[in-house]
Amino acid sequence: MSFAAAAKPELKAPIIAGFVASVSGSAATFGIAIAGLLAMGATREQTFTAIFVLLFGYGLLSTVLSYRYKMPISIVWSTPGAAFLAASVGLGLEFEQAVSGFLLSGALLTVTGFWPALARLVQRIPAAIASAMLAGILFTFVITTVRASVDYPLLVLPFVLVWFLLNRISPVWATPIAIVLAFGLINAQVGTGWLDGASLFPEFALVVPSFELVPMFSIGIPLYLITMASQNLPGIAIMKGFGYTVPVRAVIGSTGIATVVASFFGGFGMNLAAITAAINANEQAAKDPSRRWLASFVGGLVYWLFAVGAGFFAAFVLAVPTELLLAVVGIALLPSFVSAIGVSLEDKQHRLPAAITFVVGAAGISVFGIGGAFWALVAGMLVLGWQRLPLPKLGRGA
Repeated sequence: MSFAAAAKPELKAPIIAGFVASVSGSAATFGIAIAGLLAMGATREQTFTAIFVLLFGYGLLSTVLSYRYKMPISIVWSTPGAAFLAASVGLGLEFEQAVSGFLLSGALLTVTGFWPALARLVQRIPAAIASAMLAGILFTFVITTVRASVDYPLLVLPFVLVWFLLNRISPVWATPIAIVLAFGLINAQVGTGWLDGASLFPEFALVVPSFELVPMFSIGIPLYLITMASQNLPGIAIMKGFGYTVPVRAVIGSTGIATVVASFFGGFGMNLAAITAAINANEQAAKDPSRRWLASFVGGLVYWLFAVGAGFFAAFVLAVPTELLLAVVGIALLPSFVSAIGVSLEDKQHRLPAAITFVVGAAGISVFGIGGAFWALVAGMLVLGWQRLPLPKLGRGA
């Protein structure tokens, strides 16, 4: 038997794993990313550019980092971060203001990569409160699916039912297949007029950030915290569970630098994958752990293919009615919501702070031009601090 023939079975598993991880992850979150950019005031061309640059960027980082460290290192955009942007539509920002927040988030990620003390500071935020903040953000989208099921039952209920069915049979494919079905049903209604504005490559519209402190911090700080708490730190933990010690400085530092560069094209962030990492790092990707890096390497190549076709998909999503788009986003975010709400209620000592965090985050408030995610975190930490504050014991009266 030749070497090539012997090598084919060894390559088959990581190629399939990388393909499945990239396809399922991208299909499930594409609409969320676009919804986030639109909520921040991006134009059609700016949205095309941002999606292309992000896909190309994390395809590049996934291939380079995987090859360099021989680990299944998968880089993606922050789905919870995109959901946060979409939920912040009430801030009424101009895209240039939002981009300054993307830039700040990238700068903080870069500092975190080269200064581990900042990562340790973020880790001091209890998981219950961080998850409750995320659950509050996602709640807005989950209930939109319920409302749309009443307003558009023939369009929404079929893909919701398909999601629940596949979630029992094959959870990895439940969301991507449900979303494909959803967009198929919606396309039958909206027609093909959206093809007139589609193109393979964007015009690469450069965005000059507008450095205004309130918009910059109201977007940048929560986006950074969400990215760290829901993507980077879980991703590192998942990789450790599979026996890989992630080179934190290289991975977080490089994603931070890439985010800074991408922000000038409207990109909101790149980070270590969590769910995708689990697909590429488990034994189904390859029995030999030293060969699983091929899965994330192949996944990076798949992202490049998606980058070429991103303009067509973005053009279609822009033609979808907002309520229907948010309904699709809601079903895509349901697993993340379930996970976040579960983690937030695990620890009895943190349940009250977590509950307050969730309620404030779900309220959709804006104070001093700063969105609810920030105030949710502040409220939760204040309640936690109050619980930990020693109080004098009341003695019995004489």
